[in-house]
Amino acid sequence: MTDQTLRLALVAHDQRKDDLVAWARHHEPLLRDAQIVATGTTGGRLQDALPDLSIRRLKSGPLGGDQQIGAMIAEGALDALIFFTDPLSPMPHDVDVKALTRLATVYDLPMACSQSTATLVLEGLSRAEGA
Repeated sequence: MTDQTLRLALVAHDQRKDDLVAWARHHEPLLRDAQIVATGTTGGRLQDALPDLSIRRLKSGPLGGDQQIGAMIAEGALDALIFFTDPLSPMPHDVDVKALTRLATVYDLPMACSQSTATLVLEGLSRAEGA
C-alpha cells in the first residue's frame, strides 16, 4: 500500500451480490476507513446497505466498469480486488472477468473471489496498515 488508506475494488456477479453485501456488512468496521470503488449495481447495493462506507460507483461491469477497475489496477490505484464471481452461470462479459484476473496477476494485486479469501485479504491488509 502506498498510504494508510486501504483502497479496495468490490465487484459481484448478479447471483453473488447478496453474498458481497453480507460480507461487507460483517466486515464494516474494517471497511469503514477504506476507499471503496464498486461497479454500478454492486455499488448501489452496498451504498443502500452500508451508507456510512465511502463508495465510489463506477459504470456497470458490462458497460465499462470492469475496464475502469482494470485501469485502476494498472495505475497502482488499488490495494486489492474483491470479486465475488458466479462460476455456475454463463457470463456474456466473461472476457472482462478474465482481463481483471490477468491484470491482478500481472500487477501482483491481491484478488479474492470468495468470502473466505476476501476475509483473509482484508484482515491481512488491515494488519499491515496498522503495523
